[in-house]
Amino acid sequence: MCRRLTTLLAALLLAESAYARPVSYPGGWTLMQRNNGDRSAIHAHYSPTAFDSFGVYIEKNWDEDVTFTGLQYNRLVKRFNGPSSQANIYAKAGIGQADPFGSAGAELAGFVEFAADWETRRWFTEYRLRTADFADNESVHHSARLGVAPYIGDYGDLHTWFMVEVQNHPDGDKPITTTPLIRLFKGVQMIELGYTVEENEWLANWIVRF
Repeated sequence: MCRRLTTLLAALLLAESAYARPVSYPGGWTLMQRNNGDRSAIHAHYSPTAFDSFGVYIEKNWDEDVTFTGLQYNRLVKRFNGPSSQANIYAKAGIGQADPFGSAGAELAGFVEFAADWETRRWFTEYRLRTADFADNESVHHSARLGVAPYIGDYGDLHTWFMVEVQNHPDGDKPITTTPLIRLFKGVQMIELGYTVEENEWLANWIVRF
């Protein structure tokens, strides 16, 4: 009984730290805003189950000079729960239209993404692979994060993470970039603030669940 209670408490605390994830609780709504030197995006989605979410995704890709508007589907492929850790594998896909800046018309566009993460209350790791075709602007993007919590808060406290994100754009002017950042979350809101060293650009992400 004690072990079950400990496992349940750990799951609740890990669940509170999961606000950056693309699938919410059944019946939950999520609004995600992301901004860095490469792109600005907003994604609003609804989760009918604990494994799926559907929503609208809009992205202004500054690097490729194109705007994407479409629908996105997210799927929790697999979750691994340990006594004090959790790992997740996600698949995402989007389809819509892309309007190149200065173009007279829109073209069919889409993207697919694979993401995997593992975390405890102290450590966080994540890897993402994204490939996109926005109006014949094809791209591949890799990113990885490593984070550590300087203190272990209780359920409902303000939680803090210090992270480093490394991105790889094989066809970019600067193929590898590094972004130190801080993640803060409490209740239903999460904020991330960082600075990309190679691009001299700020990162600002905001997520809220309803």
